[in-house]
Amino acid sequence: MSSSTPPQVITCKAAVAWGAGEALVMEEVQVSPPQPSEIRIKVVSTSLCRSDLSAWKSHAIFPRIFGHEASGIVESVGQGVTEFKEGDHVLTVFIGECMACRLCTSGKTNICQVLGLERKGLMHSDQKTRFSVKGKPVYHYCAVSSFSEYTVVHSGCAVKISPRAPLEKICLLSCGVAAGLGAAWNVADVSKGSTVVIFGLGTVGLSVAQGAKQRGASRIIGVDNNPQKCENAKAFGFTEVVDPNSYKEPIAEVIKRITDGGADFSFECVGDTDMITTALQSCCDGWGLTVTLGVPKVKPEMSAHYALLLMGRTLKGSLFGGWKPKSDLPSLVEKYVNKEIQIDDYITHNLPFDDINKAFNLMKEGKCLRCVIHMPK
Repeated sequence: MSSSTPPQVITCKAAVAWGAGEALVMEEVQVSPPQPSEIRIKVVSTSLCRSDLSAWKSHAIFPRIFGHEASGIVESVGQGVTEFKEGDHVLTVFIGECMACRLCTSGKTNICQVLGLERKGLMHSDQKTRFSVKGKPVYHYCAVSSFSEYTVVHSGCAVKISPRAPLEKICLLSCGVAAGLGAAWNVADVSKGSTVVIFGLGTVGLSVAQGAKQRGASRIIGVDNNPQKCENAKAFGFTEVVDPNSYKEPIAEVIKRITDGGADFSFECVGDTDMITTALQSCCDGWGLTVTLGVPKVKPEMSAHYALLLMGRTLKGSLFGGWKPKSDLPSLVEKYVNKEIQIDDYITHNLPFDDINKAFNLMKEGKCLRCVIHMPK
C-alpha cells in the first residue's frame, strides 16, 4: 500500500468467541483502519497462553477475539505514529509503555498509568472497538486480540524488533517466556548458589527455571501435580521435581524438610491464591522471597498468617517479569538471536489457524506447553 493512500477497512478471518467456554468460530471480520497513535498489524504467529484460556472460560465480555502473545508485520500506521512504519517486524504486548507518565519515568516499575491492563475490550484512545462482524461490535482482549489475521493496537502496545528474529518463534516473548525470565532476573534477582522452588511447571514456571539456572542457582525444585509436566520439566534445568500427590504431609512441609528450613526463593506460577500462601510457607525465615506470577482463575483474595512476614519473608508481585516492553524487549530478543536464552523447547505444537480450537483443547487437557498458531501467508 502506498503511504499516501489512507488505510481502508480490511476484511479477514478471525477466531471469534461468542460466549464463555464456547468453541471459537472462524468469522469474516471487518478490521477498521488504525486511528491516531495506533498501528494495524498483519499477525504472522500467535501462541496460546493460559490466561487466554482462563478468560475464555470466565469473562463476561463477548463476542471477543482473544490472543495476546503474537508477532507480526506492521501493515499501516495511524496519524501521529513516527516510531513504526509499514513492514516493521513487531511483538505485541499486553501492557504498554507510554514512556511519559509518572510510572514510566520513575525507573521503579514497568507498569504504565496510561497503557496499563486493558479490561473493557475497547481501545484506549476512544473507547471503541476496531472489530466488527456484519456490523456487530467484537471486543478486544488484553489490548492485542491476535487470534485474527489483522489486528489494531495502540503504538505503545507494540515493540519493534530485529528482522533477524524468526517471527514463528519469537512470539513467545510477548508474554510467557519473558514473564518467567524476568521474574527470576528482575523481580527476585536470584542469587548464585541459592535454592529455588517453583510451583507450576507450565511455560512460565519452566522459564523461571531457565532464568534461575542462568543466575547460578544450585538447587531448582519444581512442584506440580501433573506427572507428565513433572517428567518434561527435568529437561529445563530442574535439579528435582516434586508431585504433591506423592506425599501425605502438606507440600510446604515437604519443601521445608528437604531444604533444611525453606527455599531462598519461591515462585507461584499457577494462578491460585492458596498456592501463594503455600509458596510463602515454603520459604526460609529471615530472607525468603516469594514471587507470584499467576493470574487467579477464582478467589482473587489471598490470606496468610502475619507471622510469615514478621519472620522476614517477602511477597512480591510480578507483572510481565518487570520488563518495560519498549525499553527492554528488543535486548531480550537479541539474547534469543544470539542463543543466550532458549525459546524453541517451549513450543510443543505448531498448528494452522484453522485448528485453533485444537490448541485450546490441548491446553485444557494439560498436553502442551505452547501451541504456536500460524496465520495463512
